[in-house]
Order: sequence, then C-alpha cells, then structure tokens
Amino acid sequence: MTRIALALTEDYADWEPALLMAAARGYLGVEIVTASPDGRPVTSMGGLRVLVDTNYASLDPALFDALVIPGGLIWEKGEAPAFNELIHQFRAQGKVVAGICAAASVLARSGILDSVRHTGNSLTSHQAHGGYHGEAHYQNQPQAVSDQGVITAPGTSPFTFAREVLKALGLWTEEAEAELNGFAAEFS
Repeated sequence: MTRIALALTEDYADWEPALLMAAARGYLGVEIVTASPDGRPVTSMGGLRVLVDTNYASLDPALFDALVIPGGLIWEKGEAPAFNELIHQFRAQGKVVAGICAAASVLARSGILDSVRHTGNSLTSHQAHGGYHGEAHYQNQPQAVSDQGVITAPGTSPFTFAREVLKALGLWTEEAEAELNGFAAEFS
C-alpha cells in the first residue's frame, strides 16, 4: 500500500493538499499519515483543527513513499519549523518530496531545487530564502512542476499539484484521472 506523510504546520493552507489527500485516500486506497512538529493538533488557515497521527521526528522515510508539505501563513509569520533534515532524509531514500506555495520555497531553502525544474509562488519568494541556487531551473508557470521525484506548485494550483504527486507515485490511473478531472472542469 502506498503511504504519504503529510507534514502539517499551524496555519497550513487547508485547500492545498485537500484534493490530493481526498483522491489518494478515498479513491486509490493510499494511507495518509499526518504529522505536526510535536505531534500536537494544528489548526489550518480556514479553522480546520486536525488531530495529527504523529510528529515529524517519527516520520521514517523507509515507511513512506512521499513527503507532502503544504504552505500556509506560518512562513509569513517567521515561525515555521525546520524542514531541511526531514526533506533530505526523504530524498536520500529516493522518496517523492512535494511542496506547494510557501512550502515550495522551503524546498528551495533546503537546496533540493538547485538541480531540478521547479516552480512556486514566485522566483522572488524562493530567492528570499538563503541556500537557494536553482534560479536557472525555475519555471514561471501557474501549474505544478515535477522533476526527478520533486514536485512544486504555486498555492493556486492544488489540482495540478495532486495530479503530479499521483503521477510520481505511479498512481495516475484511468480511475484517478476520471475522478480528478472533474475538479478541473471549470478551467476548461
């Protein structure tokens, strides 16, 4: 069974991972394990309170296929937890790592975007984080970008983010495509 670790923070953007999590769990039988920095509940930007399954330190990459990090207000407040070690642990084991919105800039800060095509809210948002040297690979587009198991997206792209994560996990089946395409119909 495919397993996704969802690393949540206080004030995470609840819409960003929602479509991915619903499709993966509801239609494809993927196990979703939610985590917060200390294992305590978190509240999303929209007020959704989540009783998480575990803490970040308990996320053993050997037990998961992907690490997904949604963005949120915590980065604007300067209170975000450190993610570099967790990101590098997952990448060292060849696992999919995905960040949307401000979390794409977290991936930029970690250095893993320096040699893969990627996107995010803006190039400027990535450059604001020390440690980013991937400007040559930045794709200025409104859809998610997937390259070598790393998925990034602007916060306005939860549909293509979900699609690219599912593709990277080998889960983009006819069933997944049929279920998800309905959510993008209004943009056709």
